[in-house]
Amino acid sequence: MLDQVLGSSLRSIARFVPNGVLERRFTILIYHRVLSEHDPLLNGEPDAKMFDWQMELLSRHFRPVSLFEALKASQEGRLAPGTVCVTFDDGYADNVEVALPILKRWGIPATFFIATGFLNSGRMWNDSVIETVRRLEGKEIDLSDYGLGVESIATITNRQELIGKMLRALKYLPSEERHSSVESFSQLVNELPSDLMMTQQQLQQLSRSGMEVGAHTVNHPILARVTEEESKQEIIDSVDQLEELIGIRPRYFAYPNGRPTKDYTRRDRQLVERLGLQAAVSTHHGAVGAAADLFQLPRFTPWDRQPERFAARLAFNNIRGDSAVPNSG
Repeated sequence: MLDQVLGSSLRSIARFVPNGVLERRFTILIYHRVLSEHDPLLNGEPDAKMFDWQMELLSRHFRPVSLFEALKASQEGRLAPGTVCVTFDDGYADNVEVALPILKRWGIPATFFIATGFLNSGRMWNDSVIETVRRLEGKEIDLSDYGLGVESIATITNRQELIGKMLRALKYLPSEERHSSVESFSQLVNELPSDLMMTQQQLQQLSRSGMEVGAHTVNHPILARVTEEESKQEIIDSVDQLEELIGIRPRYFAYPNGRPTKDYTRRDRQLVERLGLQAAVSTHHGAVGAAADLFQLPRFTPWDRQPERFAARLAFNNIRGDSAVPNSG
């Protein structure tokens, strides 16, 4: 029944699309994690059940292909309507443990952008914040040392709000200051998980399964906030390390955080091109059109939790325009 409803809805949308539009654009989806079950502190991340119906929907009503195939078809003027690519950022272990079997079930290729410095028991700073808040005891906590005040942690909603405040307060601090603050904050609890990110063996399993592996720097810095030499080293080291680990040199790159001008600049875009990569993705929302800058490709975040809305919004992402990435400064 759902297939019939979705098929009818997508055909209705297509009637209002000018001829040739859907053959000129495709969408790149961006994911970070796929959880084994719903986690209220990670509300924006899909669980296995949700990701499964999303991939089934892509398989039945769109044309999921690899990023390589989509870019090649677009450049050659033979892009099929409904083309969509799936990408993941960072390198979480659940990408292999939970997402990979689902992708294989529905025959969907994906590109995984890996921050190599977190492989083998690493933990990203934002996860340290989230997992610390998860483990805090009591009903309130004084966070004056972090630019906040006395914060309630009595309910899940309180903890969700506190996580948001902490992430916003720390995100754009200089890396050393942020690291020091996160380390201090994490000392409020006894122990944090060390199995959130992929191991080297899981990365190799991912590559052997036929999925594409792309680079995402070593330490996930905000490139706009580091020197040109540091930016260059982060990019090239991640490419070299991945080649050493999987035996294949990555051809694609994802900018950490990914917002043009705020998270990376024209300097970083030019570095990626000069270092020999073939394309790079941002987190600017939109569809990829024929005139898209290969080194600033827009992506689309699939927030919707109902299949009908997910399918409709995905279709409209292609229809609404090329959404060119603004000048990165």
